[in-house]
Amino acid sequence: MTVEPPDTDPLEALIARRGEAALETLAALRASDPPTTGGRVLSYVYDSGLEGVDEVAVRAAGLAHGVNGLDPTVFGSVAKIHGGIVTRVRAILGGDGGDGPGDDDEVHGVVTSGGTESCVLACLAAREVSGRAPGSGGTIVAPVTVHAAFRKAAHVLGMRFVGVEVDPATGRVAAADLLAAVDHDTCLVVCSAPSYPTGVIDPVEQVAAGLEADHDPRIGLHVDACLGGLVLPFWPGGVGSIWDLRIGRVTSISADLHKYGFAPKGTSVLLSRGRARHRASWFSTVDWPGYPVVNPTLSGSKPLEPAAAAWAVLEALGDDGQSELVDRTAGATGRLVEGLAGIEGLRVIDSDPGPLIAVVADRSAGDGRRVHPHLWADECGRRGIAVQAQPAYRQERGALSSSSHLTITPVTERLTDEILNVAHAAADAVRGMPDPAPTAAFADVLAALEAGALSPDDLLALPEDDVHAMVAGVLAGDGEDGGMAALLAAIERLPAEVGARLVRAYLAAVMEG
Repeated sequence: MTVEPPDTDPLEALIARRGEAALETLAALRASDPPTTGGRVLSYVYDSGLEGVDEVAVRAAGLAHGVNGLDPTVFGSVAKIHGGIVTRVRAILGGDGGDGPGDDDEVHGVVTSGGTESCVLACLAAREVSGRAPGSGGTIVAPVTVHAAFRKAAHVLGMRFVGVEVDPATGRVAAADLLAAVDHDTCLVVCSAPSYPTGVIDPVEQVAAGLEADHDPRIGLHVDACLGGLVLPFWPGGVGSIWDLRIGRVTSISADLHKYGFAPKGTSVLLSRGRARHRASWFSTVDWPGYPVVNPTLSGSKPLEPAAAAWAVLEALGDDGQSELVDRTAGATGRLVEGLAGIEGLRVIDSDPGPLIAVVADRSAGDGRRVHPHLWADECGRRGIAVQAQPAYRQERGALSSSSHLTITPVTERLTDEILNVAHAAADAVRGMPDPAPTAAFADVLAALEAGALSPDDLLALPEDDVHAMVAGVLAGDGEDGGMAALLAAIERLPAEVGARLVRAYLAAVMEG
């Protein structure tokens, strides 16, 4: 007897047709983006340069597709994968052997969605360990160069961020200055390894010693190694200081696997010393009619795909593969620093060993030979190399100069000559040009502020639709009125809180289409 195949589900056929159309549209949208591989985007993306690494990640994510990381008692693979990641990163960051006895010195970890979540959780744990109730304040003390995630953490956790000024020429913070800002309200002190804007590693050892000698042991010391955690331990020749969990007074550390772990976005790890601090940021409740809710991270339901991909890539690379990729990164960094230092009108900021380069205008060059780093970054972008512009930062002891940032990855090794050719040509194209002026859309606002006809409070009180109309002019700008240089020129002249509102409106307008 012949069995007739079941009829095709018409809904299945309809979804297949629409799905193909959606995929074609997505491919067209992605084609307009800068490439995430190949090394021509010197920020945001971290490319190993090895196709096999990406293939492992994609296959691992596929195997984990559909798994909900909310409850590892249902999906046992969640606990195994997260535990494997924590074990590997803990060993890399010196957390397998502390200098104190007992459980209080054991290092535990949690896998998060990215560096910002890791940093927020570290701040939450510090608030809880200090004994402060939600909304009761407490301060986070850090150099002004620390990642903005800590300002965000203070905002969402009802804490206060205390920024300690740095040397305007070097971007370095003095340990004594950080320690002087610690008081009875302090819950957490933060150091960077390294700081994103300048590539400087903060003085973790000295800060740890000062906290140990003179301050409440409940005050946490967090090292933000979101960028450096998987590259600095392998840097050839070392980085000249100890900054990780080998220092017993370091209570927590964050490291991103989607940076120099070469995993897809978004996977990070927060490691904490002692079970009490590790569990202090967890949320749990049985005070509702549903299932018991326990969340070690800010999210509840979460995909296993990113963590599975990160775990598989860590396993595939091993320490030897990781070390080789860092060697390639270090070689490319050295060649680029040397080449960029030879460009008339620009100056490379002296930093600690690591994969970050910051470039500023050479103030010793004459006005006709100086190169503004934002104009240079825009010109590099037009020539196919994306460099990130960073605005000047005002502080009482002197401003940090306008700069441009380059993040170096292993794939950069193949492109150093091309990058340097573009860098030289871009500098030649903008050398001697006047500093960028704010876009015309902001000109009236800036003029009114400087004349006293408007106050920052007036701008902050504007309805959101009025602010949107203001930034719409920036989005519509073209030619000499467009580019990041013009937008950053406005930010540099605006009060920080006003600049923050305008940038928020600008990005929101981009997303709203």
